[in-house]
Amino acid sequence: METIDVQVAVIGAGFGGLTTATLLAKAGLQVAVVEQNNYPGGCASSYKRKGYWFETGATTLVGLDQDMPLRYLFEELDLQIPLLRLEIPMQVRLPNGTLLTRFQTLELWIQEAERVFGAPGQRAFWETCYQISQRVWRTSLRQKSFPFSSWSDVWQAAKALEMEQLSLPPLAFKSMKDLLSQHGLLQNKTFIAFLDQQLLITAQSKHTEVNVLFGATALCYTMYGNYYMPGGLRQLSNHLVRYLEQHQGQMLYRRQVRQIIPKAKREGYTIFTEKGTITAYYLVCNLPLNNLQQLFESAQLRKKLATYILPAHKVNGAFTWGVVFERSGTTPAVFHHQLHVPGGVPFIGSESIFVSLSHPLDEERAPKGICVAAVSTHVHHPEATWITQKKELERWLVQFLVEQQFFTQEQVRFVQAATPGAWIEWTGREWGQVGGYPQYLNVKPWQMKDARLDGDKAYLCGDTVYPGQGIPGVCLSGIIAADKLLRDHF
Repeated sequence: METIDVQVAVIGAGFGGLTTATLLAKAGLQVAVVEQNNYPGGCASSYKRKGYWFETGATTLVGLDQDMPLRYLFEELDLQIPLLRLEIPMQVRLPNGTLLTRFQTLELWIQEAERVFGAPGQRAFWETCYQISQRVWRTSLRQKSFPFSSWSDVWQAAKALEMEQLSLPPLAFKSMKDLLSQHGLLQNKTFIAFLDQQLLITAQSKHTEVNVLFGATALCYTMYGNYYMPGGLRQLSNHLVRYLEQHQGQMLYRRQVRQIIPKAKREGYTIFTEKGTITAYYLVCNLPLNNLQQLFESAQLRKKLATYILPAHKVNGAFTWGVVFERSGTTPAVFHHQLHVPGGVPFIGSESIFVSLSHPLDEERAPKGICVAAVSTHVHHPEATWITQKKELERWLVQFLVEQQFFTQEQVRFVQAATPGAWIEWTGREWGQVGGYPQYLNVKPWQMKDARLDGDKAYLCGDTVYPGQGIPGVCLSGIIAADKLLRDHF
């Protein structure tokens, strides 16, 4: 059994953890990332099957525009990562068969929304949402001390305060339903159905449940730069891993953490894994709060975390499919699609599926002439919704995508489904929870768990702490964790 001693241990190689690890390594700290799997990336990674690379979870990459987290990270680390910018971020097919395009340009999108849903209220609604999203992103990196958990945080926030930031807190008390009502859109049932499925992608909740601050920002992610990562999103994490290893850091794979015990006299932490122990002076946990609570013996810390933990009926799991098929003249040119499912997905009841296609020139994921599709749908209350009908759902998906003209039955080479149970095996996340915590109206941003775990030398990042889910969100959480650790101790 091995014993490893490091200055900083980061538990979990999700994108939030890797963000924190690389920023701390840049600051000169000795960092080791402890990961239970064979690959980095967590819910934004890829796996190989039958010679093809499939995305595990996240498939869309945003956050590289001005004032956004990935741009900040890449500039801080001086990373040059090859990315392909998408001309059209997404297309959506409604239950009645209508196809609409989520253009990136605000004006083009408003024209499209007016064409499909009617003109009344659309322009004012989307202009308002876009303006809010811009203010949110501008504020997020200027207020890295938020949420506050020390007087130092308050002082840092006061120094960075700008007038436009004062307009944001009131939006946390207003629901998207209120905003829709303000623009006369609540009676537009077709639009509301579309909007709710869009919100599920990035906010994990619907218009009645999410506040305007998060909801407007979530709805506008297609209005910023959307990118395709050649080779799959695993490559994004691989770039951060290389940076870490070039700066005296190390990756410790296939080490599942069993227990974390603070050392005496506040001299760090002992981390127990099945391969031995790791001692670290500083600790960063890139784990869901539900999992994290189980690793500490301290009743006081468990009680503190319990305040922030959501139960199973408040979170989502995912049912996913991987499909390999031969390209043809009818293969969609747009890579990302949300398809509404009339009557719902069998056995699950979800109302839409999300389909992401590989780039035709991306021969790292599939040979020329072959397309790899990653398909997913939400599974509400994953603890209670245990799905066993994998073969039936594989047949259903192929037939559904044939009807949507993605391919013909004869073009399909391979299809494989995975239940939330696969997410438990892949990531270890309780109940197979994915996508982070949904954004609920009753949980204000300042009530979310901040980056400090125990008030000593342990910190948090990931999609269940502020600011929440999505690659930009977990990247921001990693930036904040690194910033607070460095400010507290160096």
